[in-house]
Amino acid sequence: MADVGDNSKAGLVSALNGALADTVALYFKTKNFHWHVAGPRFRDLHVLFDEQAAQLVGTVDDLGERVRKNDEYTLTSIGSVMKATRIEDQDDVTLTADAMVKELRDDNKKLHQRLGEVKEAAEEAGDNATSGVVDDWIDECEERIWFLNQTSK
Repeated sequence: MADVGDNSKAGLVSALNGALADTVALYFKTKNFHWHVAGPRFRDLHVLFDEQAAQLVGTVDDLGERVRKNDEYTLTSIGSVMKATRIEDQDDVTLTADAMVKELRDDNKKLHQRLGEVKEAAEEAGDNATSGVVDDWIDECEERIWFLNQTSK
């Protein structure tokens, strides 16, 4: 990684930790909806939400390790996730299946935006490894948005 100064590195670490916070929060919300979805589409949505949660949790370690590979510290607790995330909590276990799908779609869009910020920050910092791997995370996020959008029609 090119040494382009502390500001670009700090921006990258902040973006990575933000994406990590959003991913952890979205993972938990997706599992929440997986556990609580009800109605005639229960099985299909139960499976979809579980698949998407597995994909999200698979990204968590990669995000944290990108921060550590930059010799910085990552999130340490649920509290640190809460401070850094843009994903709002959802504790209403009686949401309709349609409302769950739309909320997850919109939250994945927020994560997509955050991942775009990681991409920009990685390129500014000259971190080619992060710039490359974030493309995969963006693609996975776009697929989740696509599936949720098609499901909401």
